[in-house]
Amino acid sequence: MNQRKFDLEDRLVNYTCRMIDVVESLPNTRAGNYIAGQLIKSCHSPTFNYGEAQAAESRNDFIHKMGVVLKELKECRTALKIIRNKEMIKPKEKLDQVFKETEELIAIVAKSITTAKKNKNST
Repeated sequence: MNQRKFDLEDRLVNYTCRMIDVVESLPNTRAGNYIAGQLIKSCHSPTFNYGEAQAAESRNDFIHKMGVVLKELKECRTALKIIRNKEMIKPKEKLDQVFKETEELIAIVAKSITTAKKNKNST
């Protein structure tokens, strides 16, 4: 059986690359440029902060850094909702896969935080 290794860092790097494509596809309008500016920052942050979380100095530091990852992923999700609702990228179904990945990453990171908090309290 061929099992694929699950690597959250690689998944976040791929996510950031996909989100860069979204940013580059936004229209050159006042709204498009504003969202692009916000999104380019928030789509890089989860990847970079996850790297910092891997080198956390304590469990509390890990929980804090993962909280930042979660916050930024949620910001990306909100931006994607706006882009879809305003049909800033057509057809809006082009965003379905990256939106699904955003939701999955949010779930993974939220669970990681919950587990870290539980483990912190049990030691």
